[in-house]
Amino acid sequence: MEKNSENIAKIAAMIDHTNLNPCARKADIEKLCAEAKEYGFASVCVNPSFVPLASELLAGSDVKVCTVVGFPLGANTIDDKAAQAGVTVYDGAREVDMVVNLGLVKDGLWDDVFEEIYAVRCAVNDVMIPGDPKIILKVILETCYLSDEEIIKCCECAEKAGADFVKTSTGFAILKGPDGKLLPNGATTHAVSLMRKTVGGHLGVKASGGIHNWEEAVAMVEAGASRIGASAGVQIINN
Repeated sequence: MEKNSENIAKIAAMIDHTNLNPCARKADIEKLCAEAKEYGFASVCVNPSFVPLASELLAGSDVKVCTVVGFPLGANTIDDKAAQAGVTVYDGAREVDMVVNLGLVKDGLWDDVFEEIYAVRCAVNDVMIPGDPKIILKVILETCYLSDEEIIKCCECAEKAGADFVKTSTGFAILKGPDGKLLPNGATTHAVSLMRKTVGGHLGVKASGGIHNWEEAVAMVEAGASRIGASAGVQIINN
């Protein structure tokens, strides 16, 4: 994809400009929101405690507020995830990225995986927001831990449960090789392509984790991503 003004705007409109740093401060979120408005990003993705602030800063703009649920491990109870999701929507989030319970996935408990996603879908639907569009729900699979078969089954559960996107990664996974060295933990074109093949045009696919520049973002889009999660949104557009 040539880097011209038209394609830059196209990629920018796919980016969830992200700051999920546990030490993020108010000034960091203010900067994040200002950049999102300047560059025309799809959303800012922030931790739940910053949703009210981001909502205030982005009021009247086209940039949505995205947040995370069950982040980063996905090991919360169904009730915890559903309750947290409902609160974040009440506080102003219009997109919710939930982490799937990886223990359920590894045990092959697909009915339970479906029930968890469906519970969050229902919780965000239950928050009445007059005049606002449907809340977007994205399901984080943490693909670096999963086999291709598990990725496919997770995608099928997400679609059945009414999710809007499947997402590759939190960016916080810790994966080590036999030598003890850290392995890549983010999005891969293989995972994105497999997810797109599985969901077809029914769901969006969000590539997230380890996307630092224009070339990497374009590779994910060409593999089938319709959204990019990145803390390097400005760098992707400018470099």
